[in-house]
Amino acid sequence: MAVKWVAAKAFIAFVLLVSVSAATPSSHQNNADNKTPSNGSVGVDYHAKVFYKHHWPSMKFGWRLIVGSIVGFLGSAFGTVGGVGGGGIFVPMLTLIVGFDQKSATAISKCMITGGATATVFYNLRQRHPTLDLPVIDYDLALLFQPMLMLGISIGVAFNVIFPEWMLTVLLIIFFVGISIKSFLKGVDTWKKETIMKKEAKKNSRIDDIGTPEDAAHYIQTEDPAKDINEPKKKVSLVENIRWKELGLLFSGWIMILGLEIAKKHTTTCSRLYWLMNLLQVPIAVGTSSYEAVRLYKGKRIIASKGDQQTHFCVLQLVLFCACGTLAGMIAGLLGLGGGFILGPLFLGLGIPPQVASATSTLVMAFSASMAVVEYYLLKRFPVPYALFFVSIATAAALVGQHLVKKAIAILGRASVIIFILTLTLSVSAVLLGGVGVVHMIQKIEHNEYMGFGDLCTYRVHK
Repeated sequence: MAVKWVAAKAFIAFVLLVSVSAATPSSHQNNADNKTPSNGSVGVDYHAKVFYKHHWPSMKFGWRLIVGSIVGFLGSAFGTVGGVGGGGIFVPMLTLIVGFDQKSATAISKCMITGGATATVFYNLRQRHPTLDLPVIDYDLALLFQPMLMLGISIGVAFNVIFPEWMLTVLLIIFFVGISIKSFLKGVDTWKKETIMKKEAKKNSRIDDIGTPEDAAHYIQTEDPAKDINEPKKKVSLVENIRWKELGLLFSGWIMILGLEIAKKHTTTCSRLYWLMNLLQVPIAVGTSSYEAVRLYKGKRIIASKGDQQTHFCVLQLVLFCACGTLAGMIAGLLGLGGGFILGPLFLGLGIPPQVASATSTLVMAFSASMAVVEYYLLKRFPVPYALFFVSIATAAALVGQHLVKKAIAILGRASVIIFILTLTLSVSAVLLGGVGVVHMIQKIEHNEYMGFGDLCTYRVHK
């Protein structure tokens, strides 16, 4: 069912993208913006001249900074636990409370996501799978999705330039509402299964053999409790807990695609060299994901985090998974979000335990978000002092959130807590981002501003 659901979403997104590609942009749509001068603290870079004027408020202690810090802390704590980063909360906070324009808010949001995700990854590097003698991060799953995710982000960023803001708002609301409902239903289903397994454990008097609440949390996630209880888990060092080959491949793909993205920024948009930089990303991403897909197909590697519920993936399924990774990246780049908003629920749908789904999607998101941060920095899209301040808040919040949720799972004995946190984050993001988008749409209508499609080739890069 999860694969069919994802396939339907991919088909809808494909139809939308084809429709947009067929649209003819106006050649004079941004004349007014081109003539807008910069003033004072309002910075306008070469990119921004065509499309927007960014506003950076002065950094001073006050209620805006205090409230923004609190919201940012909570957003990072919940977002990193759910494996989605929290961008859906950061962007509205930075625009409505702190006072940044939406484009600059998106850039700072990526910085915060990178800080929180990186801290979470370092925290998870030492953690083990909740029921199996494995790392909590599924490196094979990450290697299958991450390269295609980064390729999709490059495509999504280009469509972000083309799509009008009203269409982005509509897509965002539809996406978040749909995925929130899906995530909530998955959480309810997991909660019911945990309740049944707890009752069975009490009925068979096996729960008395479990020494700690944390052991109980592990027990309820498997249908073979004896395997987890009677065999103590082997403690391993940090070096042994990392799959270095897979992690090296992830870094290699990240570095190559990042290098091409940086090189692309120093070319003329829509020139031959520009398209060459874009096309070179395809063999890198497809080659890396295909390498992992072939190993999974031949049985040389398995998605070990699924435990005894292993399935042999056919070619069509593996191709669909890679397509979903690309789709996740396209939506992330299109809406200015982290790919974890799609990968987290997708991993849960594949039967991956919540802890593993969160940890793995966070690892993938750390790569994609950090790539965007480097690009935004080179384009001077955000003030560094503000970014460092909010990154430090997001980093601290991520570590606190991981620690508290781990304790909550141990006490309650329910891993579904992570799924409900994911659902809450998605729902809040839908309300906040959707509300901000609707307000901007109303303002543009009132001022009779252009609301059609943009032209990618007028978005020049300063050499």
